[in-house]
Amino acid sequence: MQATMADMHKMFRLFAGLMLAGMLAACDRPPDDSQAEAIQLQLTGTWLRDYEENGTRVRRVLVLAPDGSFSEMSKATDHDALTAEHSHVGEWHFDGTNLKRRYTSIDGRKPSAPAFPYTAFEIRFESRNEFIGIDNVRKREVRYQRVADGTLP
Repeated sequence: MQATMADMHKMFRLFAGLMLAGMLAACDRPPDDSQAEAIQLQLTGTWLRDYEENGTRVRRVLVLAPDGSFSEMSKATDHDALTAEHSHVGEWHFDGTNLKRRYTSIDGRKPSAPAFPYTAFEIRFESRNEFIGIDNVRKREVRYQRVADGTLP
């Protein structure tokens, strides 16, 4: 039996359709950057870092806004007496591994030399509301917990 030109055209279209369906089925994984975008969305919000260092209690509140801006306020107390307060702002993003921040204002002033107005922490989530930031430059870990918007240090 000899196939007609119309039969061959139908077979080609069927074959092409099957190939296309197979290629689309193989594309069930999201793009590589979707996980980074999901983590960036998870990072958005207000975070508290509460710790003691050399007998001084430090509370840092970090607000990561969806537009890529951040604010950071901190308060240090020694035996319940205020020893220091700071307020910083800047820009942030998550690169797939690190939470990166660039400070544009440190205590109301534009950063200048020799200040290094950048910080990067490798992020590891302990839960939806807690992450550990690994500072590979200073070789330390910091822990942040999600808190209610409007929380002050």
